[in-house]
Amino acid sequence: MVDGREAEQNKTMKRILLIINCIMLAIGFSCGPLVTRLYFLHGGNLIWLSCFLQTATFPIILLPLSISYFYRSRNRNRNLSERINLKIFSIKPPLFVAFAMIGMFSGLNSYLYSTGVATLPVSTSTLVMATQLVFIAIFSFILVRQKFTAYSVNAIVLLSIGLGIMGLHTRGDLPEHESPKQYVLGFVMTIVCAAVGGFIFPMMELMFRKNNQAITYSLMLEIQFIVCFFATLACTFGIIISNDFKAIPVEARDFELGEANYYVVLVVISIVWQIYYMGSMGVTICGSSLLSGIITAMMMPIIEILAIIFYKENFQVEKGVSLVLSLWGFGSYFYGEFKQAKLVKRTHIPEIEHPLNPSFPSP
Repeated sequence: MVDGREAEQNKTMKRILLIINCIMLAIGFSCGPLVTRLYFLHGGNLIWLSCFLQTATFPIILLPLSISYFYRSRNRNRNLSERINLKIFSIKPPLFVAFAMIGMFSGLNSYLYSTGVATLPVSTSTLVMATQLVFIAIFSFILVRQKFTAYSVNAIVLLSIGLGIMGLHTRGDLPEHESPKQYVLGFVMTIVCAAVGGFIFPMMELMFRKNNQAITYSLMLEIQFIVCFFATLACTFGIIISNDFKAIPVEARDFELGEANYYVVLVVISIVWQIYYMGSMGVTICGSSLLSGIITAMMMPIIEILAIIFYKENFQVEKGVSLVLSLWGFGSYFYGEFKQAKLVKRTHIPEIEHPLNPSFPSP
C-alpha cells in the first residue's frame, strides 16, 4: 500500500517537473534569440561577451544538483554502507573528460551562433538553425550507426530545400547598415553552427554507449554543469584575448537603450539561455528527446511572429515557404521517430536513443 502510494507520488512529481520544464524550454527557446538580437541591434558588438553570457550562469545548476543529492540521501536505503557510498558527483572520469571536450566545442558553437545572430534577422537565423536536424541525422548515421528511414530522408530533403530557398533570396532580407558580405558571413557561420551542434549530440550519445553509465537526472545535471563550465572557460579565453572586458564600460555608455538597460540586457540574456538549457535537459529526462524536439519545432512560428512584431523584420514569401518546409520536415522526422518507438515497444527491440534537441550547447 505504501509502495503504491509512493509510486503514485513519484509519478505525479514527474508530471509536474515535466510541465515546468516544458514551460522553461518554450520560454528559453523563444526568448533567447530575440534578447540576443536586441543586444546587437542597439549597439552591442562584443561577440565573445555574447558567447560568455550564454553559459555564464552555470553555477545555478549547483542548486538543483544539491537538492537532488539531499533527496537521494533521504530516500536511500538506511544501510550504513550505502550512505557512505552516496556521492554528490556520480560521473565517471572518462565521461568527465569526454564532456569537458564537448564543453570546449560548445564554446566554439556559441561563438558561431553569436556571429550569426549579430548579422542575421532572428527570423532568418532561426530557420537556418532548423537544419541542425539534418546534421544530427547524418552524424548519427556515421557515429552511432543510426539508420536512415524514409521519414528522416524526407526531412533532410525538405530542410535542405528550405535552406536553399533562403540562401538564393537574401537581398530583401538584408538589414540596414549591414553589407552583403557581413550577411553572407553570418549565414555561413549559422550553417556551420548547426553542423557543429549536429556533431555534438551524436558524439554525446557515443560517449554514453562506450562508457556504459546509467543516465539519471543527477548525472544529466552534472553533465550540464561540466559542459557549461568548460564552454564558459573557452569563451573567457576568447574575451581575454579580444579584450572584450575592457570594452564593456565604453559599449555600455554608447548603448542606444541607456547604460543601465545595457547591463539589464546582459543579465537577461544569461538568465534566458540558462532557462533554455535546464528546460531542454529536463524535458529530455522527464519526457523524451522527441518531446523536446517537438516543442522547439512548435516554437519556430512563434519566434517568427515575435521577430516581425518587435523588430519589424521583413517576412518575404521565401521565408514563408522555408518555414512551411522546415515544419513539414520536422513533422516527418518526428512521425518516423514516433512509429519507431511504437515498433520498439511492440516487438521489444532495444531502442536507440537519438538526441533531437540541443540540450547543452547553444541553439
